[in-house]
Amino acid sequence: GITYLDHAGSALFPESLLKAFTDDLRNNVYGNPHSQNISSKLTYDTIEHVRYRILQYFHTTAEDYTIIFTSGCTAALKLVAEAFPWIPEGTKQPSSRFCYLTDSHTSVVGMRGITASMNVLSVPIKPKEILLSEKNRLPAEEQNCMTPHLFSYPAQSNFSGTKYPLSWIQDIKSGKLRPIKIPGKWFVLLDAASYVSSSPLDLGVHQADFIPISFYKIFGFPTGLGALLVTNRIAPLLRKTYFGGGTAAAYLAGEDFYFPRKSIAERFEDGTVSFLDIIALKHGFDVLEKLTGGMEKIKQHTFALAHYTYTMLSALKYANGAPVVRIYSDTDFSNPDVQGPIINFNVLDDNGEVIGFSQVDKMASLYNIHVRTGCFCNTGACQMHLNISNGDIQRNLQAGHVCGDDIDLVDGRPTGSVRISFGYMSSFEDAQTFLKFIIATRLPESDTEIPFQSSVTKLMTESVPDDHPSFNNADKLSLIPRISDRELGNNSSATKTTVSWQPPEAEAESIRAAVSETAVPTCRRGGKPITVTNIYLYPIKSCSAFEVTEWPVGIQGLLYDRNWMVVNQNGVCMTQKQEPRLCLVNPSIDLKKKVMVIQAEGMDPISVSLEENTGKETVICESKVCSHRVKTYDCGERIADWFSLFLGRPCRLIRQSSDMKNRSNQKNTKGLASATNISLSLVNEAQYLLINVASILQLKEYISARLEEPLEIEELIQRFRANIVISAPESFEEEEWAEISIGALQFQVVGPCSRCQIICIDQQSGERNKEFLQSLSAARGRKTNFGIYLMNQTSRSSFPDILSVGSQVLPVLKENTEIQPPTSSEEKYSG
Repeated sequence: GITYLDHAGSALFPESLLKAFTDDLRNNVYGNPHSQNISSKLTYDTIEHVRYRILQYFHTTAEDYTIIFTSGCTAALKLVAEAFPWIPEGTKQPSSRFCYLTDSHTSVVGMRGITASMNVLSVPIKPKEILLSEKNRLPAEEQNCMTPHLFSYPAQSNFSGTKYPLSWIQDIKSGKLRPIKIPGKWFVLLDAASYVSSSPLDLGVHQADFIPISFYKIFGFPTGLGALLVTNRIAPLLRKTYFGGGTAAAYLAGEDFYFPRKSIAERFEDGTVSFLDIIALKHGFDVLEKLTGGMEKIKQHTFALAHYTYTMLSALKYANGAPVVRIYSDTDFSNPDVQGPIINFNVLDDNGEVIGFSQVDKMASLYNIHVRTGCFCNTGACQMHLNISNGDIQRNLQAGHVCGDDIDLVDGRPTGSVRISFGYMSSFEDAQTFLKFIIATRLPESDTEIPFQSSVTKLMTESVPDDHPSFNNADKLSLIPRISDRELGNNSSATKTTVSWQPPEAEAESIRAAVSETAVPTCRRGGKPITVTNIYLYPIKSCSAFEVTEWPVGIQGLLYDRNWMVVNQNGVCMTQKQEPRLCLVNPSIDLKKKVMVIQAEGMDPISVSLEENTGKETVICESKVCSHRVKTYDCGERIADWFSLFLGRPCRLIRQSSDMKNRSNQKNTKGLASATNISLSLVNEAQYLLINVASILQLKEYISARLEEPLEIEELIQRFRANIVISAPESFEEEEWAEISIGALQFQVVGPCSRCQIICIDQQSGERNKEFLQSLSAARGRKTNFGIYLMNQTSRSSFPDILSVGSQVLPVLKENTEIQPPTSSEEKYSG
């Protein structure tokens, strides 16, 4: 099963919540709340009931707070920045200030963009500075100034789980603490999005002026719905310029006349609210109470899991005594009032060097463990804990690293970290599974045991539904045994299908002459000649390879390479990561008959015409294709039924349209002299992937030793799913190349291929074996690079370009000794 450890990113929704919600929708008709009919009145009344339920949940009333529904916490923060009664610079009055704790989410820091447009200064405050702010007390004559200032801080850091004192709210509003020494009246924005997912918040005691929240952090469903809780004392002072549907009591279209609605909520909720999602919240509150007994129990349960995991993780050591992880925390996890259920860390090697978070994430995925990596939209905390300077951030950007990508190390220093977080569904088994994963991957030779922690708090609920057995099962756990030997998958040898493309004889002779005339002299000194040994294309993305000895080259790469892909019922691309059995689908191309034949064991062969379908086109978006839409069309019901039957799930085959305007010039082509003619099929990163047999052989010896059984080299070649396989004298010498020519074809090296878990899948059986990615990482020094990406520099020849087995490869060495990987927000090569 899946071990989900990203509850700080989103809670998981229980089945009972969805059932209660859908039963509600089946039994009632909910209309637009802005209408006056019976179904609309039901919707309006239900929404008002939910507002009261939210206020009750936070221990306050409608007399003190108003609920303004938004699309999420970010939208609530933006609303505050736009509506707060700022006094800009340059007026006769003292001007306002916006202060925020540096340990804040991007969405809080982003408010300064709006304040800057209003000519209001923003001041970042470090956590240690606020503790010293009692020194900023003003003289008595300045304490009557009423200039409004706003201070924002998180109740709980989404980076480290640190809980900042809720007492700051009253201390800052009363003037006991002042973020900066300036006269005026301070208001407090408490970012509670992370905090309320696992801790109770009492607004009757801690009366912040603004509290933004996102409900999916609490319930997991619905997403895209949040709220701003605003105290009624400041609500009348908020400003609003735009007015949308439902916000006006009256207005004129022909004159500048507008009168807002009296209700603060209705005044700020532009347009029709997401009323069905709001109705779902009612069931969210009901189910959460039924399953857990309340947020205080969730707080104790999740903290107990975090405390146990932190204690065990901190104790893990290598044989030389070096720690296995470096934990980024402001507390010792001894008190749930100051520490939430979040653990942030980096994994270290036995020399104390950081292993990149992307590598850890890939390894975790092999164990079906879902973690979060990066800086978690909290650059301030990331800088503080990882000791990253402002200059480092800017240099990392210049090196190609952006927020959310998988460039985890720059010059050997981490750009981010790994975060695990627990929620009310988390179990003690989840914590132990994670610890077993760390031990298995970092201390595989040790006899480390994970002891049962009898002090783990159990949630005492009288009845837990069957759809949530994990929540109340700490008492059912047994001792975890030592890490057992990893199971090995069966590795069967591959079957070749070899096809040659034969041009007309007259053309062939002319092509050979052109190849001879246009060959480029080698810049590589000495050594044996390098030749192409294998050529593969993958007509259907993530399906089996089609091996050829000679093949035409198009503007996107090998002709028909990854022109098709299988998608699920929602139009999302399926790869072997989600469906390993795709590797058992064997497509082959017959250029003479102009068909692609698709075969699989137990299925009748089926053919698809190579002629492009001019039928109805559908637009799909596959995130790994540079996050851009690609124009495709569906290959029909007959093919869809074939794939659905074989894979046992609804799916369809789609093909990329020949209209490639929307794929040109969109990939990162760093280092290419000109990208004007670069066009891509449904690949992730580049037109071609090249691997070296010598590199395969070196890796083969390493993996065979770890598996303690022989490996066929052909099996390894298939796992790495290259287009071009070459035989070079030295292993990994291909990583030192800047350009290569193969016959008349010119290629630019784009960068190394960072491997994902697909190499763990036996391409003949579809079985997984974690050892392959782990061995690659160990053999390559914590990185999973293998093979290089190539882009074709368009030939000026009038003859069709072909790529042939046996052709000589002529590389040009690059000046420096390290290829920078292409920047991407996700894994580089998956199918």
